[in-house]
Amino acid sequence: MICDKTRQALADLFPPTTEPEPGNEEKPSEGARSNGLVERDYRVHGYHLDAQLDPGQLLAAVTILDELAFFLESITGVDWPATEEMEVVYDFSRYDFDLCRVVLRTRVNRNTPDVPTITGIYAGANWHERETHDFFGIHFVGHPHLIPLLLPEDADFHPLRKDFQA
Repeated sequence: MICDKTRQALADLFPPTTEPEPGNEEKPSEGARSNGLVERDYRVHGYHLDAQLDPGQLLAAVTILDELAFFLESITGVDWPATEEMEVVYDFSRYDFDLCRVVLRTRVNRNTPDVPTITGIYAGANWHERETHDFFGIHFVGHPHLIPLLLPEDADFHPLRKDFQA
């Protein structure tokens, strides 16, 4: 029930697309998928809804999840050096028995990895964003205290980037 309501609310962030005629479906391409909402099999993926969105859509999507009583599980980064991108992945769930897990993903240029902070909506995102900044170098624009959480204060490296040399 809540998954249906969440699916509809998140789907409103994306303009409607026309379905290809049978036989004219595009083959999946390498790299990032296009923005939109995909329904997933929970038994296979561990979540129900997977939204790929632009950084400019992030706060609207997070606000929707907050209004629907989701909590933030985690935030992490993914380094995609082949496409010169960084991805931020947000995992959300609910406390009640109406199970619905949601993943939000946004990609940014690897050279300017700027994503808006969600700490104004979820105060608990503070530590997650600081950790992701430490390890991936993703800058959360508007974060109230984006200082190192786990690395030394003078660290000028991001150890989870794929080009990191120890």
